[in-house]
Amino acid sequence: MGRGRARVGYLGPPGTFSEQAARRYDPMARHVPLGDIASVVRAADEGDIDEALVPLENSTEGPVTLTTDLLVHQTDLRIRREVVLPIHHCLLTEGGVDFDGIRIVYSHPQAIAQCRGYLARKLPNAEAMASLSTVRAVEDMRIEGPGAAAISSMRAAEVLHAFVRESHIEDVPGNRTRFAVLAREDHEPTGRDKTSICFDFAADGPGTLYQALGELANRRINMLKIESRPEKSSLGRYIFLIDFEGHRTDPFVAEALDRIRERASSFKILGSYPRASDPAP
Repeated sequence: MGRGRARVGYLGPPGTFSEQAARRYDPMARHVPLGDIASVVRAADEGDIDEALVPLENSTEGPVTLTTDLLVHQTDLRIRREVVLPIHHCLLTEGGVDFDGIRIVYSHPQAIAQCRGYLARKLPNAEAMASLSTVRAVEDMRIEGPGAAAISSMRAAEVLHAFVRESHIEDVPGNRTRFAVLAREDHEPTGRDKTSICFDFAADGPGTLYQALGELANRRINMLKIESRPEKSSLGRYIFLIDFEGHRTDPFVAEALDRIRERASSFKILGSYPRASDPAP
């Protein structure tokens, strides 16, 4: 697929961290804001956009489980690229309201969690309220009126002309989020790739997962991440998600994938794609 004016969908509206990641990924694309993560993925599935940019994990709060579940259960899109974005939050208000006057703070739940310590220190009596996005939080703040604030980005403050009461309020200075770019095909080999897969087992038993992971270790393939999600059909069954170095077409990787597939009851390659550089904290 040629680049140029590709249609890249993201969690909108303009001003979100997802928009920043989309602009970083492809500044020349036609960026399409959508209402929620599921809508972004569905638009790519239905061909309304060429690529879907969605958040995968945050260095402070961990995986974005909605995205993970969509990848595992509800789409055949593959991860084509990844983007790592430093995340800096700001406390926004209407005008120069002092801290004593703030009684409610709106933001996306992930942003609230990433600023939990700040809120406890600076606004212990304010109620945190969830918004659909960090940009929608500014709109919610304005609807609420006096006494409301929002946790959002500097970009949102610029787009919506909000007052930045304080900046860099995230609890962890190195806070960053990894985004995935989803498309119908993953990326061709580059020599600096990673692969993401998911699988589960029909029956639990001693060493089942250990033996599957051994297919990577025996071929000196470096595992980068492992996590699990409920299989959903029954209690106590889990799907394992693994990232490791290499492209699915590399001979040793392809061999390991075949052996893991033989051991698993369900198996899915989520994509092979170039490893993103991780901005320094």
